Amino acid sequence: MKKLPISIQSFEILRRNGCVYVDKTKYVFDLINNGRVFFLSRPRRFGKSLLISTFEELFKGSKSLFEGLYIYDKWNWAEKYPVIHLDFAEINYETNLKLETDLLNFISETAKQYGIELTADNLVSRFSQLIKQLHGITGKGVVILVDEYDKPITDSLSNKEVLASNKRTLHDFYQVIKATDEHLKFVFLTGVSKFSGLSVFSALNSINDITVDERYSAICGYTQEELEENFRDYITELSKKLNLTHEEVAASVKDWYNGYSWDGKISVYNPFSTLMLFDKKEFKNYWFRTGTPTFLMELILKRNRPQAFLEAIELPDSSFESYNPDNLSEIPLLFQTGYLTVKDKKSSQKGVQYTLDFPNAEVKESFFQYLLSAYTANTPDIIPEMFNRISRQLENLDSAGLQDSITALFANIPYQIKTDSEAYYHSIFLIWLKTLGFDIQGEISTNRGRIDAVLKQNNYTVIT
Repeated sequence: MKKLPISIQSFEILRRNGCVYVDKTKYVFDLINNGRVFFLSRPRRFGKSLLISTFEELFKGSKSLFEGLYIYDKWNWAEKYPVIHLDFAEINYETNLKLETDLLNFISETAKQYGIELTADNLVSRFSQLIKQLHGITGKGVVILVDEYDKPITDSLSNKEVLASNKRTLHDFYQVIKATDEHLKFVFLTGVSKFSGLSVFSALNSINDITVDERYSAICGYTQEELEENFRDYITELSKKLNLTHEEVAASVKDWYNGYSWDGKISVYNPFSTLMLFDKKEFKNYWFRTGTPTFLMELILKRNRPQAFLEAIELPDSSFESYNPDNLSEIPLLFQTGYLTVKDKKSSQKGVQYTLDFPNAEVKESFFQYLLSAYTANTPDIIPEMFNRISRQLENLDSAGLQDSITALFANIPYQIKTDSEAYYHSIFLIWLKTLGFDIQGEISTNRGRIDAVLKQNNYTVIT
């Protein structure tokens, strides 16, 4: 097994068992040789930080870390560049004052590492001075790596005052990158969502967004070939524990954790869930449990259009342009955050059309369980028993029992969120059946009117 060149928390679970590192340095090499300023959006826990660290160690000339990897004999290790590596996960942005203070401290600490004394007193001037002096004292263009560039925005969406002030600060901060372009060697930013109004995409007019670029669709995550090559021994260990064949376990791993795609052709495994599976040796919803953004569920509840994602969704390419954080759309946001993925991509003279759907069993099941809890305050642990009971009632045409089950579902809704809106309860009903595993479609228009719901199960169909 290959050694892991850069330490990252999610990979530590395998580090102690011999270290597995899937070589992605060909993508890194191609990027560096095909441009200077890049942006990549990927969901949380998808290896963005490891990718950023790879860039950092490469530009710093850490040759020994890359021995045996694709880029090892193709890189000029004698060339070393000053690197500014900013990770917003380590910045306090609860208030604008804390955001500016932490950014100033970060700039000062970076300057100290390179023996630079800064005299500017405000954020913009100090950041600009740092870049120019780094270029001056080293004679090399500066490398800027920004991880989770949008975190002060996504985590402030529910607080309009903090959101507005953080946007202004980040706009001015990112503007410096554009103003100091002549001093830069390479710029790479990652995040979850592509937000407008931060000057990243307006001021940096040369930025190359590679999020849905098919050349880099597998830059994060594991392809099927990479999984089979690097994790075969782990699958074998898991098959022994579960008393299943290697092929059966491999198929289950694929069903649970594969399916993410940004070009509709190449699909990848969620790296965090896959690594957690091999460490814990249990099939669970690992990625989903690491934290579903509260603002996302609040937005879905507010829009109250669950039928929109009960089946595959088609959207034009324009839907994936930068989003206004003050006016978000739930479907593109579900794509950006990893709950929906590209299942098909069609190009024509009219543009590009994407088909979106849930990537795998982990995300689909967890999403609807979480959403049902948000609508009704039911806990996810009752779902399996619900499914078995409702299945029996439908198969036996037990209308009285089905009515009791539906009544029990709505009875659990807290009085604080009860409403007279028929659409609200219709949404709960659709989500409920989808969560239970039924093939359900809502609000289907026909030449004779609109059907509230069509449910298909085994060899029967129920129309309401």
